[in-house]
Amino acid sequence: MRIKWFSLVRITGLILVLLYHFFQGLFPGGFIGVDIFFAFSGFLITSLLIDEFARSSAIDLLGFFKRRFYRIVPPLVFMILLIMPFTLLVRKDFVAGIGSQIAASLGFVTNFFEIMSGGNYESQFIPHLFIHSWSLALEVHFYLFWGLGVWFLAKKSQSISQLRGFIFLLSTGLFLASFLAMFLGAFFTKNFTSIYFASWTHIFPFFAGAALATVSGVASVGVNFKKMEEAWTIKKAWLRLALSFSLLVVLSFLLKFDQIWTYLFGFLLATVLALEMILATRILHDKTPNRQEPAWLGFVADTSYGVYLFHWPFYIIFSQLMNNLLAVILTTILSFGLAALSYYVLEPSLAGRRPQLTFLKLDATQISRPIFYSLLPLTLLTLLIMATAPKIGAFEESLMVNGLNQAKNKLDLTRSQIDQAQATEYNVTAGVSLIGDSVALRASQWLETTIPGIQLDAVVSRNLASGLEVYQTAISNKILLQDVVLALGANTVDNYEEALNQLIDQLPKGHRLILVTPYDGRVASDENSSLAKTRQYEQELAKKYDYVYLADWYQVAQDNPDIWQGTDQVHFGSESNSIAQGGQLYAQTIKEALDQASQGPVKP
Repeated sequence: MRIKWFSLVRITGLILVLLYHFFQGLFPGGFIGVDIFFAFSGFLITSLLIDEFARSSAIDLLGFFKRRFYRIVPPLVFMILLIMPFTLLVRKDFVAGIGSQIAASLGFVTNFFEIMSGGNYESQFIPHLFIHSWSLALEVHFYLFWGLGVWFLAKKSQSISQLRGFIFLLSTGLFLASFLAMFLGAFFTKNFTSIYFASWTHIFPFFAGAALATVSGVASVGVNFKKMEEAWTIKKAWLRLALSFSLLVVLSFLLKFDQIWTYLFGFLLATVLALEMILATRILHDKTPNRQEPAWLGFVADTSYGVYLFHWPFYIIFSQLMNNLLAVILTTILSFGLAALSYYVLEPSLAGRRPQLTFLKLDATQISRPIFYSLLPLTLLTLLIMATAPKIGAFEESLMVNGLNQAKNKLDLTRSQIDQAQATEYNVTAGVSLIGDSVALRASQWLETTIPGIQLDAVVSRNLASGLEVYQTAISNKILLQDVVLALGANTVDNYEEALNQLIDQLPKGHRLILVTPYDGRVASDENSSLAKTRQYEQELAKKYDYVYLADWYQVAQDNPDIWQGTDQVHFGSESNSIAQGGQLYAQTIKEALDQASQGPVKP
């Protein structure tokens, strides 16, 4: 039984995810589209299991798993095989460790793979092509657990109403346990990615949908739903549907991945609004018996899973080869075309049904065989790419080498400080200390050449908060040199004003402070972004304190677009020339600020 207007729920989730991935700066909270999918999946799967019990007083567990397999696995394999030839168009960094990514995707453990490998959903240097399959991992975990759970409850149930009651109690309890794990975990983590990816903290939308299914359902509905349906008018249903959709869009503008409020309330609110959409569309199905759902809605909904699978790796690849708008257009066209091929031809053929492009009213039997024949060379090519792919990319390798060189130089400089300290009137050793993030680490070679003797301490993913801790430790150990460069803005924090104020307040007497302004090309044009506000506040501090200076990397980065071609828009350079150019510009920007500072006062 197909419910009219359910397509609107699926399409809402898809639109938000696409907007988030394509235009993250404008829609920083679009990742909640995945939670809409989760809530809908929990609702639909539970409803179908209840319907099956209502028909036959039993649940065919093997049949359930078989249906899930045919719906999930073939499109995933199809996507991986078709994507791999396109990786030949981009540099080797994008297939570094690709075998592990593919194994994690096909094993439905991508979420755990990303947690263990230290992956970050938003800010990886070289984005994993199959990182988006983390949501499939959660889906499969839910299907395995919930299929067994409902099957067991069905064995113990004497009636459909009793089964509904059992499912409602279990799903509500699991919903509360999972949400509480996310809620409490948000207070005790510095890396929200682990909470976002983990099955036990992010599975609650499924159980929220399952609880709703005991009331609403698809073919078999509860008594309370019938009463609710009588009370709702068509106008009320459409209004509540529109309001829920509108609020979800608003959340996509307001929520941010690295804000604690997203995990305390954002995902919960998105889940509740998704349930409201599901309920409204279910009522509209019964209230509009003579109205047909537009065919295009059905097409987009049918292909939404395939589009989700294809869009991310295509976008990552194409965005390296062309501007963002062209990458979005090409990604969208190919994703819908290949998703349609998968849904209307590949999947029914594997399941023993006649493939048919229903929206075009074409019998697709004749094209299914060539598609299957093409999978063999694609498989061989995929295996070849996996076998020849580097274990780590050149970018990560350069960061590792720079980190090792930095550690050695830091040790030598510290020893030199102890042996040859020349104190100023404040008993401060002349020289430059830099505390930085991965951008500074990428430029370490040029920093050491341009600023001889620089004491460099830069690591990946350091932000203002963690940088403050390093800064405080250096102060307590009395190892800061006279000029202190803080290059931490690329990973800014919500309380940037407080963090920057602490950095200035705790600066010891006799030192100067040089702040390197942050740059992220994805949000550079957004004056309301936290990164832009961080830069603005740093400019204000440089005017307020005569011992605080500015190295305006933001402006230099804007003035040199060539160094950002084919990058993540945070870490300059995609090949040797642009890397060298970016490193020299970064080092020279800081050197000029240091030259200016050398003519000015220190903190009195």
